[in-house]
Amino acid sequence: MSDLRRRNDPTYRRGPPYRPSANFGGVVANSSRLEPSTLVPFHNEAADNVATINDTLTAKGRGLVLAATEAKGEPGPAEEVAGDGGRGRDTKVASEALPGSFSGVGVYVEAGSRFENSSLRGVSHIMDRLAFKSTSIHSADEMLEKVEALGGNIQCASSRESMMYQAATFNSAVPTTVGLLAETIRDPRITEEEVAEQIETARYEIAEIWGKPELILPELVHTAAFKDNTLGNPLLCPEERLGSINRSTVMTYRDLFYKPERMVLAFAGVEHGVAVQLAEQYFGDMSASSKMPALSRTGSETSEGLSDSDASASSVSSSSPQQRSKHISKIPFFKNISTSAPHNAAVLNTTPPFADLDASQPARYTGGFLSLPAQPPSLNNTNFTHIHLAFEGLPIASEDIYALATLQTLLGGGGSFSAGGPGKGMYSRLYTNVLNQHGWVESCVAFNHSYTDSGLFGISASCLPGHTASMLDVMCQELRALTLDRGFSRLQNGEVARAKNQLRSSLLMNLESRMVELENLGRSVQVHGRKVPVRDMCARIEALTVEDLRRVADMVVGGNVANPGKGSGAPTVVVQEAQAYGLTSHAMTWDQIQDRIDGWKLGRRA
Repeated sequence: MSDLRRRNDPTYRRGPPYRPSANFGGVVANSSRLEPSTLVPFHNEAADNVATINDTLTAKGRGLVLAATEAKGEPGPAEEVAGDGGRGRDTKVASEALPGSFSGVGVYVEAGSRFENSSLRGVSHIMDRLAFKSTSIHSADEMLEKVEALGGNIQCASSRESMMYQAATFNSAVPTTVGLLAETIRDPRITEEEVAEQIETARYEIAEIWGKPELILPELVHTAAFKDNTLGNPLLCPEERLGSINRSTVMTYRDLFYKPERMVLAFAGVEHGVAVQLAEQYFGDMSASSKMPALSRTGSETSEGLSDSDASASSVSSSSPQQRSKHISKIPFFKNISTSAPHNAAVLNTTPPFADLDASQPARYTGGFLSLPAQPPSLNNTNFTHIHLAFEGLPIASEDIYALATLQTLLGGGGSFSAGGPGKGMYSRLYTNVLNQHGWVESCVAFNHSYTDSGLFGISASCLPGHTASMLDVMCQELRALTLDRGFSRLQNGEVARAKNQLRSSLLMNLESRMVELENLGRSVQVHGRKVPVRDMCARIEALTVEDLRRVADMVVGGNVANPGKGSGAPTVVVQEAQAYGLTSHAMTWDQIQDRIDGWKLGRRA
C-alpha cells in the first residue's frame, strides 16, 4: 500500500479528491507483463549534441540502456549497460508493446511533497490541480475540449515522491495524447486567476478530508512518523499556506523539479520505436539542470553527492519528547494536539531559500505520538475511536519487500460487515482473530506504505468508545504473534501459502487494467531504473518461507529496520478517541501507550 494520492480529472472537477492506491512495494502492482519490454533514455540535443535517436539506441557509452530479456522467455532482470550517461541529462523512455485497442501514455516527474521545503510547502497539491488548464497555445476551455475529444481517461495525480500525468486512449490518439501531456507539462500559462481558483478548490478539499478520520489519520501517521522531514511533509496543502502560494511560487517549483533528468515517459501498447520518436518530438529539446540530485535507488545508501556538511545538518539537531512539530502545530480545525518523538529524534532544519533545497535528504523516521481532540457524542450516528499503530517499514528496493507485502496480506482485515465471497480475505488473521471475536471492533486493517528509502507498516483500527486500551492491546497482540516461533499463534504453513497465493492473484489481476500497467511501468523505471518482470516477482513470492516472514516481522515490529535515515525504531501512534453519552473515560497518555506497546516487546522505547 502506499499513501493517499490526489487525482485531478479535468473532465470532472468536483469528484472525490483522493483515492487509496493499491500498491505493491510502492509501485502500483509493482509488476510487469510477459510481453516484450524495452527501456532506453534519449538525450536532448541541447545537452549532448546528439544528432539522432539511433545514436542513443546504439551507443552504449552515451547513457543508460536497458533491454528486457523477457521476450526470449528469460525470466532474469533487464540487462543494464551503463556508460557516461551518469551525467543525469537523460529523460528515460519506457515502452511495452501490449495488444489491445487502447494504449496508455504517462509522464512521471520526480517531485512531490517529500521534496518541499518550508517555502514550497503544499505546492504539489496545487500543481496537480493546475494540470490541463490554459497553455501558451490553448485556453483552459480549449484544453478541456481536447481532453474530452480523446474519449479516454486522462488525469494528473500527486504523491509524496512523484507527479504523475497519465492517459488511456485509443491507439490512434496516442500522438495527440502525448502532445497534450507535453503541452500541459512544458508550456502551461499558469495565471494568477488559475492559481487562486485552485487554491479555493484546495480549501474545499482540505475541509472535506479533515472531516473524515479514515482519510486524514493515514496522513497524520506520516506526519508523526517522519517528524518535520521528507515523508512527514503534508500531502495536503496546509491551510495557513494557501495564502502564500501564488504564480511565482508555482513557477519556482516547476523550475526546480520539471527537468528532463527527473522525468520518465512510459508507453503501454506502443511500439518502442514509435514511443522514442514521440518522446523526442515533444520532449527532446528540454534543457537539463544539475541543481537537483536524485534520490539513491539502492535502498541501502543515500546519494553520494551529499556532502559531509549536508549529512551532518540532517541529523545533528535533536528534539525533546514534547517538542511540537512545525507541521502539526499548524494543523487546521484542531486544537491542543499533543505530539511526541524519541529523545534522539533528528529533525530536518528546512531553510526558506530555494537554492538550499536538498532533494537527496534521506527520510528520517522518528516515531512518535499524535492525539487529536475527541469526537463529541452524537445522537444520530455512532462515533468510533480511531487508532493507527505503525513501525518503520522497508524501502521499495529492499530484498525483503516481498515478505513484508505477504505479511500485510496475511494480516488482511477489513470492516465489520462484508458480503463475503472468495478472495475477500475472510480467513485473514485480522478477520478471524479480531473482527470475528470482538463485537466492539468496527474495522481493523493492516497497511504497508513503501517509498524509495523508508516505509511504514502497521495496523489501523476503529472501535466503539471506551475500548481504546483494549483495541491497542489487540493490535499489539496480532503484530507480536507474527514473530513467535512456537505456540498456537505462530505462523502456520497453510495460512502463509494462502497469503502468497492471494498476493500473486492480486498482483496479476490489477495488471489487467491498462492504467495500472502504465503506472507500474513508469513508476518502476522511476524507482528501480528498470522494469521488474512479473515472473520474477511471482517467483520471489513463491520462494518465501515461514522463517522468512517471521524474520522480517521481527525486524520491522521490533524496531530493527536499518534504512538510510537511521530511524529511531520507536512506534508511531495516532489516536482520535470518541465520546458517548453516559460514558466517562480519560484519554490515554503517550507514557501509558508506550507501556502497553513495550509490554508486548514491540519497537524501541522512545
